[in-house]
Amino acid sequence: MKYIVSYTKPHNHFVDIEFIADSINSDKILLQLPAWRPGRYELGNFAKNIQKFGVFDENGKALIFQKKTKDSWEILTKGVTKIHVKYNYYAVDLNAGSTFLDATQLYMNPVNCCVFIPERINEKCEMEIVIPKEYRIAIGAQYAPLSSGKGIEIRFKDFHELADSPFIASASLQHNKFVCEGVEFNFWFQGECRPDWDKLNKDFVKFCEHQLKMMKKAPFAAYHFLFQILPQKMYHGVEHVTSTVIALGPGYNLMKGDLYENLLGVSCHELFHAWNIKTIRPVEMQPYDYTKENYSKLGYVCEGVTTYYGDYLLFRSGVFNEEQYFGTFNERLQKHFDNAGRFNMSVADSSFDTWLDGYTPGIPNRKTNIYDEGNLLAFITDMFIRKNTKNKYSLDDVMRHLNEEFALKGKGYSDQDYKGLVEHYANSSFDEIFTNYFNGIRDYEPLLIEAMDYVGCELVKQNPAKYHEHALGIKVSEVGGICKVAAVYPDSVADKAGMSIGDDIVVINNIQVKADNSGTNFSEWCNYFSGKKLDLTITSNLITKQLSIDPQPGQFYKTIKIKKQDQPAEDQIKNFELWSNNNFK
Repeated sequence: MKYIVSYTKPHNHFVDIEFIADSINSDKILLQLPAWRPGRYELGNFAKNIQKFGVFDENGKALIFQKKTKDSWEILTKGVTKIHVKYNYYAVDLNAGSTFLDATQLYMNPVNCCVFIPERINEKCEMEIVIPKEYRIAIGAQYAPLSSGKGIEIRFKDFHELADSPFIASASLQHNKFVCEGVEFNFWFQGECRPDWDKLNKDFVKFCEHQLKMMKKAPFAAYHFLFQILPQKMYHGVEHVTSTVIALGPGYNLMKGDLYENLLGVSCHELFHAWNIKTIRPVEMQPYDYTKENYSKLGYVCEGVTTYYGDYLLFRSGVFNEEQYFGTFNERLQKHFDNAGRFNMSVADSSFDTWLDGYTPGIPNRKTNIYDEGNLLAFITDMFIRKNTKNKYSLDDVMRHLNEEFALKGKGYSDQDYKGLVEHYANSSFDEIFTNYFNGIRDYEPLLIEAMDYVGCELVKQNPAKYHEHALGIKVSEVGGICKVAAVYPDSVADKAGMSIGDDIVVINNIQVKADNSGTNFSEWCNYFSGKKLDLTITSNLITKQLSIDPQPGQFYKTIKIKKQDQPAEDQIKNFELWSNNNFK
């Protein structure tokens, strides 16, 4: 089976794709385009980007076919030994999991746009990529130049490997590399930016070395960081076994401040994914089924544990200082406490339901976030193991075990496998925590407090600077001249007064509200009227309402932080230093 990728008018964004398969020995075959891509637990509907589609035999004669589903075609092949499929794909989206074509680059995630024959998914295949002679290519697979000099040829062991091999082809790629623990790591930057190679090498060596030593056996011989740098704000990463694609922006901020911290954070996160989810997989995803949803309740491991290590290993390896790490941890804490969905759906069930509503907020307070909730539960699990074994074992041992006994043996793990490994290394029952907090909706604030205490830290709650958040129980979005209610705390005074998400706040105590630079924004006037009764005019679905609210300061939304205890015991200091690889100070 062979793929040929080319294009003629890059400004139109259409990639031409040919799929050739011989050894056809049936009267009809089914051709499938993936319905989703690994790394995003929702359907992708990639077939909507196909404009032209035709199928021919070895002599160029058109074959009869019909669409069977939104992304599959049945082809009549009686008397045919070879098929040649020709189609194009509209490649206009530019993010870490898309396919994009313009005059500067061809960027492809084959899982978006390469058809396959399901029963032959494990057969060898090859791809020719026809590109201008001056183009370089960034890809995590081995390749050879075409004899024409206009492109490359790649051989894959199966469709899974092809689908997991994104590439960027461009004349403007910036490249550098370093070697860590005998493994070559490559940087590829596409887009307007000025990489500081010395700074990148210094920081990446630290966390790459830490991950390699922690996991002991890498699933790759070499690794490639493919960066798509955009001129606007962007933050997105997608994992692969031998590479990751990371989209960030704006390019002028890349090497400084928050954006550089984001670059480090997402890079560490995606590298850890080369083990966790790409090779260490839930049994439901071993192997991937590209034709439909791959339901699993293990998002708290796949994404939660990866989110935990993505931040934590930067701290442990010395890339992040304490302030930087605690800053990321505080973000997870804040999202947890601000989301009342944690009282309605467990993180396990929320993982299953990502396939239902994807990555959109969905209806208010319905579910939790597998990344944030899973991260906090991973921290709790790590402390559970460390506390029960006096730091002899940790979550590191669980992940190594999953790699050695499941991933390297081609087996998927179940939730009971994960629970059993935690119990094995902790030498203690995990039943109560697993039932009530992973698979249940019990408030795990007490668990967080206990876990923090083990390493000499504590949970701090404070009133936020915005009065309306802690006194009324609402969060607002003040953009484009409109003050819109973004969140309502359940059973708060605002909730009881009849305020809803999506309402527009128009007047506060006879003063018109405008979300602009005129000095009439709601947040500031609400702070000004603190302690007083508030008369509000709101519009809800174009209907104007008058609300009267008596604030209750300090009762609702809180600012949540982790901080070190002022007078920790000696064993707490020791625990912190063994966990973090940093001095408690």
